[in-house]
Amino acid sequence: MFHKFDLGGVTHELWLAPSANGYCLHIPNGWSGPVALAEEGTGRGRLTVAGTSEAVAFAVDGDVIHIHMRGRTCSLRYVDPLRALASVDGDDGHNVARAPMPGTVVALKVAPGDAVTAGTVLIVIESMKLETQIRASQGGIVERLHVKDGDSFDRDAILVTLSQGN
Repeated sequence: MFHKFDLGGVTHELWLAPSANGYCLHIPNGWSGPVALAEEGTGRGRLTVAGTSEAVAFAVDGDVIHIHMRGRTCSLRYVDPLRALASVDGDDGHNVARAPMPGTVVALKVAPGDAVTAGTVLIVIESMKLETQIRASQGGIVERLHVKDGDSFDRDAILVTLSQGN
């Protein structure tokens, strides 16, 4: 799954995919390799990246992850890819749900005219053999579905347009 983190005002993008022994991390600079975090107690564990293991301490505070490793502490803010790709278009109160990755529509869960609340599943997509639920980032009325069952789409494609409810 595609992820974004903010570290010191700089956004970093990465892909994290399940693998036989945990996860495989793919970074856009071309590096990829196995990663795993083994918890050894509340707020502490061992982070293993490409076979090298380090003790870490961590605390999660909402969307901020504080990590202490090698004598240094940093704070990462997780940027929810679905919220990052949802945007309000202009002043007309339209909110669009965008695709966080390329894929195919597996199931439409709403229809035009449906009232939804934040978190409502709008569409189920498949990408890299993984099903992902696309949820509403805020409440509204489904104005338009831009895809149908079986359609393929690229990352950042508009999938659903919501208008603000009355």
